[in-house]
Amino acid sequence: MGPSEVTLLGVRHHGPGSARAVAAALERLQPDAVLVEGPPEADPLLGLAAEKEMVPPVALLVHAVDDPARAAFWPYAGFSPEWVAIRYALDAGLPVHFIDLPAAHALAPDDADTGAGEDGEPGADPIGLLAAAAGHDDPERWWEDVIEHRSPGDDALAPFAAVAEAMTAVREEGLTGGTGRRDDLREAYMRQRIRAARRAGHRRIAVVCGAFHVPALAAMPTVAHDRALLAGLPKKVRTDATWVPWTHRRLALAGGYGAGIVSPGWYHHLFTEPGDPLPGWMARAAGLLRAEDHPVSSAHVIEAVRLARTLAVLRGRPLAGLTETLDAVRSVMCDGSDVALALVQDKLVIGDVLGEVPDGAPAVPLQRDLTRLQRSLRLKPDAGPRELDLDLRRETDAARSRLLHRLRLLGIDWGVPGRSAVNSTGTFRESWRLCWQPEFAVRIAEASQWGTTVEAAATGKAVGTARAAVELAELTGLVETCLLAGLGGALPALMRELADCAALDTDVAHLAGALPALVRALRYGDVRGTDDGALGEVATGLAERICVGLPPACTGLDAAGAAVMRGHLDEVHGAIGLLAPDGGLAGRWAATLRSLARREPAGGPATGVPGLLRGRAVRLLLDDGRLDSEEAGRRMGLVLSAASAPADAAGWVEGFLTGGGALLLHDPRLLGLLDTWLTAVPAGAFTDVLPLLRRTFSALEAGVRSTVGSRVAAGPLGTESPADEGGGPELDLARADAALPVAATLLGLPAAPVRPAAPARRPARIPEQADRRDT
Repeated sequence: MGPSEVTLLGVRHHGPGSARAVAAALERLQPDAVLVEGPPEADPLLGLAAEKEMVPPVALLVHAVDDPARAAFWPYAGFSPEWVAIRYALDAGLPVHFIDLPAAHALAPDDADTGAGEDGEPGADPIGLLAAAAGHDDPERWWEDVIEHRSPGDDALAPFAAVAEAMTAVREEGLTGGTGRRDDLREAYMRQRIRAARRAGHRRIAVVCGAFHVPALAAMPTVAHDRALLAGLPKKVRTDATWVPWTHRRLALAGGYGAGIVSPGWYHHLFTEPGDPLPGWMARAAGLLRAEDHPVSSAHVIEAVRLARTLAVLRGRPLAGLTETLDAVRSVMCDGSDVALALVQDKLVIGDVLGEVPDGAPAVPLQRDLTRLQRSLRLKPDAGPRELDLDLRRETDAARSRLLHRLRLLGIDWGVPGRSAVNSTGTFRESWRLCWQPEFAVRIAEASQWGTTVEAAATGKAVGTARAAVELAELTGLVETCLLAGLGGALPALMRELADCAALDTDVAHLAGALPALVRALRYGDVRGTDDGALGEVATGLAERICVGLPPACTGLDAAGAAVMRGHLDEVHGAIGLLAPDGGLAGRWAATLRSLARREPAGGPATGVPGLLRGRAVRLLLDDGRLDSEEAGRRMGLVLSAASAPADAAGWVEGFLTGGGALLLHDPRLLGLLDTWLTAVPAGAFTDVLPLLRRTFSALEAGVRSTVGSRVAAGPLGTESPADEGGGPELDLARADAALPVAATLLGLPAAPVRPAAPARRPARIPEQADRRDT
């Protein structure tokens, strides 16, 4: 070798064949220094790659100290050539350095062209150009055949010489459309670092970089030329760097990563499987399908391997690639089903492997506190989604719930609330869907501005958000989140902001939209042990203001406004039922509903409350027992009279029947009134009200619609029920009364009075059983 020899090993990022070739080339070269394309800020962190706790895939994260949102990742998998080179140097005790353009320049606010992060492809894909020149229409398949599937031969450097020659031809012909200023700056900086390694006395230098850069690094123009190029770099910003776990899914092109690959799981298998990788892959696919109840046997595995190899021969490929493998799996194991094949593609071709980093890796204090909590609560981050059901009566589950709610407040959606498979209507149960994403590392760094622990950061973020809030509903939702997250320290500031905003807000719709969130928060007070006294006062004040202002606010609304207000009406009704089921507030709300029900338009729609809201108010009063069915029928009769406008009457019916139409079956008189009105609607108006009626009845239960249709088809509707007309079975009152004590006990009511004995119209079929129930 010469006095100072530099060997350029041009690779494609994240390729198993390139990784094997780099390992063989380094064994032959025996260099005394290794230079790798990557951010120089991470040089102090390279030693961590040798620790056994470091399990790829991992990524280097570099972010601006003053603005953590400006960040860049450099991911590495076990089959990444750069990772292989780093591990070789560390195991051999050789100096290893990153030589790419510093991220401190690329992350500068005024930088508009240098970019940051992993190397992206130039304007035109050089691999695609080479594949086309070789007569292939699929660049990925061509690259697999010539690079990824091959094993190092006798001359370990021959593949790199061939790749360098090909890239030189591509760049000299200008087929990629030029390199651009970003690539020029990066290559100038890499040349400077190579010169620095020479000055340091290294004689055998191995440089691992993207194949596209090899011609530019081999030319080595003058030092003055490169200095002139780098003179225009933006001023550096202060940066921090660390290792973070990464996933195979984030390496995939579908994950949005610019230098990603289509099949990280497949590449990992090719790199780690000794010998022929095909049988092991087919066995893994069979195991996955069997776990999903697909009938796959060992015979299927054997036939799939044979088919994949046969397809490779027919297609002129040296080995069965991913295309042949998936074709064989689809045909043999999946019976031609793309649905089952999609499972294999998701779990094996891409995969959910999550890397690990050692505890000694630098991290912001917030990250360390989160790691401590994850361990103490036994919540290990997983790349794959999983369901988590929590029972808040248990201290550990309650602490898990608080952590997940606090992280969501910080914008770290590790857990997303879901619907539990366990049937429970209590407030002591929560269900979450957990899925850890690598980009959470950046959000954790961003959230560090609010505090050094998860609780302190969530508290600071809540207070800051409350001070910037302008909508009352935003504040009430924030209060609810803080109660769920157990952030008692944030509540005093939030309550002051909430009281001030509520006092100034005169829009009843805003008040109605804010009340349900407050009442939901109060429901969690008992199980979570929170102090909700001040919250209850604010909620009661809002409810009283709604009772006063709702009737005027409902006057003169158009159809769209009435539909929105009906939603508020239902939500407020439910909230007041939870806040004060008995007492003065419930009575005032009932008076408000009665006021709404009476405000019929006298001189047009603008003079009264729309029929949708009046009908809804009557229905809510009826359901609460504050209005009997006779009065409800009288009101329906008035609305459905000939004096009412058909559109207003149809809206009243929609509001009255929304939420359940079974009352039409229990009170045939109501059904008769509705039928009489509907048949009398003029032909000209019927077309206008038909969409309203279709929407109303389509929302009813299927059984109710069927029964109503049967009764209408049977003939004229009377006011007597079939049972009273003698068409149904007679009731045995003695046997019915036997169930009353049990029902009263279940409902927590006083014992029901015993009905005076009366002769039954029909003897009980089993008098002995009735006597036992009476006793």
